[in-house]
Amino acid sequence: MERPVRILGTGKYLPKRQVTAEQLDQKLGLPAGWVEKKSGVRVRHFVTDETATQMGAAAATQALQNAGLTFADIDCLVCASGTAQQEIPCTAALLQEELGESDSGVPCFDINSTCLSFVTALDVMSAAMAAGVYKRVLIVSTEISSVGLNWEQKESSILFGDGAAAAVIGLAPDGSSSRILCSRMETYSKGAHYSEIRGGGTLIHPSEYGNGNESDFMFDMDGRKLFRMTSQLLEGFIERLLSNTTISLSEIKAVVPHQASGMAMRIMAQKLGLAPGQMINIIENHGNVIAASIPMALHEAIQEKKVARGDLLLLLGTSAGLSLGGVLLEY
Repeated sequence: MERPVRILGTGKYLPKRQVTAEQLDQKLGLPAGWVEKKSGVRVRHFVTDETATQMGAAAATQALQNAGLTFADIDCLVCASGTAQQEIPCTAALLQEELGESDSGVPCFDINSTCLSFVTALDVMSAAMAAGVYKRVLIVSTEISSVGLNWEQKESSILFGDGAAAAVIGLAPDGSSSRILCSRMETYSKGAHYSEIRGGGTLIHPSEYGNGNESDFMFDMDGRKLFRMTSQLLEGFIERLLSNTTISLSEIKAVVPHQASGMAMRIMAQKLGLAPGQMINIIENHGNVIAASIPMALHEAIQEKKVARGDLLLLLGTSAGLSLGGVLLEY
């Protein structure tokens, strides 16, 4: 389904505290260089006193400024994050409050497909816009992973960072070639338990914390199984995603992937036969920032002028579920 929707502006926020690979080598009692070699992350950022909504509001404000708009021009606010600031209400409502727009009446809700949340929100909201429901939508992904990491799982815990990214999307003006060309999402729940946090919901309620099940409330990932399953599915997924277009991967200016890990992105580039520089890679100084990774990488690509209006971009990722998702757009 082609949609005349344009990315009007993007923004991002990184917490003040920087945590280096060397610091984690020391923290975890590992040989010098182990963390950076395994993760591909040299520096990630962790919150100190920032909340998810403070970070999200900062990214949203920058996105609005870059779009030349104010909040008064927005008719829907979506929080697209894999982590929530609190269980109730939705983080989007708290973002509206943080932005000082509590009396605006602008509808707010969350869309969560973990690491694919931004891509899912872009897909769902652009379809709603094409149907005439909304004109301009603010999508915010804000993530604090550092509070839920299990440092006993060294290979997964060293991947993550905190931060926020945002994008304003609007209907493309007449004469503009900006549009979403196609999108696709597939879920294979045989991998649902390869990446999860079991506690905190109704299965293992927070009131049960402290009875020897503390690890259930931390992030748990079987990286090898997840990587193997994703690798088996990726090429077929890309073929199905592009099947209703005449566009090949070689024609796409930039692939903006989920920043899962340095190794995962190298393997993805090899399997898909991407040209050098075709993939936007920011993991070295950001880490895996869950759903904020893709819009953050998109923001960096725009700011560094690696992409320009009229370029074809592919936002591509995987998430817990196990899900694969992608959106092909003309920027």
